[in-house]
Amino acid sequence: MSYILEHLDEGLLTLTIDRPEALNALNAAVISELSEALERAQDRAEVRVIALTGSGEKAFVAGADIKEFAGFDTEQGRELAALGQERLFNRVERSAKPVIAAIHGYALGGGLELAMAAHIRIAASTARLGLPEVSLGVIPGYGGTQRLPQLVGKGKALEMILTGRPIGAEEALHAGLVNQIVAPEDLFGAVRAMADRIRANAPSALDAAIQAVLSGYATGVDGFEAEIACFGSCFGTPDFREGTAAFVEKRKPVWP
Repeated sequence: MSYILEHLDEGLLTLTIDRPEALNALNAAVISELSEALERAQDRAEVRVIALTGSGEKAFVAGADIKEFAGFDTEQGRELAALGQERLFNRVERSAKPVIAAIHGYALGGGLELAMAAHIRIAASTARLGLPEVSLGVIPGYGGTQRLPQLVGKGKALEMILTGRPIGAEEALHAGLVNQIVAPEDLFGAVRAMADRIRANAPSALDAAIQAVLSGYATGVDGFEAEIACFGSCFGTPDFREGTAAFVEKRKPVWP
């Protein structure tokens, strides 16, 4: 049984977590399958943008599957976080193809952490977002304590993490946690529109831009120097030659 549904339409690959009976909770199988689907997408030229979402109307992802790790000890807990971060959450963030999280319903715990690993977040007006892990005696372990402050600032992040209180879409937009909110029925139309705007640009430049931005948050990396390197690398690509030629010739570029 597969927990990940894949649908490709005009360059947009939608990956849907399909566990509606469990509110799309993340377990080991989901993390593995989603990671593999993301990895395959990196080598598919026809995939220009990736969207992540959950099946059903109630949840994007309501969190991690607590039953799977309720009996873990300290070392098993460390391994759970380390493996999940490296295999899925960091992989989402480092994707060369831009990733959009289409958030509806609950995005809690690991679900919000997955959305935060994406490059852009579009939420339905009914979405509820939060990190309630402290109510279970743990903390966010899939990058939440790091990515949330990057998006909303330290004070707001600590408020959300220490209270465990979910916030609505409007508050999430005001805080900078999501990029856009729309009516529930317009969610995938908004994702489609965003994907179309993104895929109008050079694939190699999109990859370089993602990596340059991420470098500014990497320990021991000079983001400005990384930007210079990424900028320079663009000049050696066919996309640069096509983009500049199209500009000079007053036509739309044709990307591979």
